[in-house]
Amino acid sequence: MGALQSTAVSAGGPDLFVVCKSCGSEVSPYITECPYCGNRLRKRAPKIDREGRVTEKRLRRPPRPSLPRLRSGEIPGIAPDTRPYATIALLIGGLAGCLLWRTALVHLSQVAIVGKPTGHWWRVVTAAFTYTNTGYAFVTLSSIALFGWLLERRHGPAVVLLLFVVGGIGGLAATAALYAIPVAVGANGAALALLIAWALPDLLDLRSGREIEGDLIGAAVLAGVLLLMPLVAREASWVAGGVGVLAGLVIGLPLSRAARR
Repeated sequence: MGALQSTAVSAGGPDLFVVCKSCGSEVSPYITECPYCGNRLRKRAPKIDREGRVTEKRLRRPPRPSLPRLRSGEIPGIAPDTRPYATIALLIGGLAGCLLWRTALVHLSQVAIVGKPTGHWWRVVTAAFTYTNTGYAFVTLSSIALFGWLLERRHGPAVVLLLFVVGGIGGLAATAALYAIPVAVGANGAALALLIAWALPDLLDLRSGREIEGDLIGAAVLAGVLLLMPLVAREASWVAGGVGVLAGLVIGLPLSRAARR
């Protein structure tokens, strides 16, 4: 209200008049134009409260600042904010595999690797989503959920699926090809492949003397549990675990170097 000046009887009392800045005349505070010079005093007539005071329009509180969703290419090396659909799908498949073979719909021999899967090589796929040991399932699926989610944020879903196929399904295929095992199920190889691929950037930084933010000690403990899992769960394969470690190194190393560049 740069064009007018208010005068009141007392603090908090009703305004008696306003002074027009154009001609200096005292005019009513309830009009929009000066009757002497026609100067515009205010855009619209003011609102009057119950005590006869002019009430001005309150300013709205500005909205709180918030960060928008991360867009593609906004931060180099970080994927845009998306849901980890690939990791969620793998986790749901593993949880379903924990329960499906226990029903009357399928038998364990139909989804697991039992001996040499001659003529039934598709079982290397279903076996990667099947678990007969609760502890084995918990450790493996937890690792897939954690490191799959971290890798999917960093590189996208295609990398997570590739590591699962090579480390998990490829590890079971190598197990079936090398020797006849009584029963082979689970994706310990996939969990190790995801873990190794995630840890490689921090390992390279640690070797170069840089500071790291990841918990490599916790990852090392979890990797040791997955590698030694065949000691407590006979259906877990040593060969699948070794293939998973190799897959994590072969696939994760170029990804780490590309992300650094």
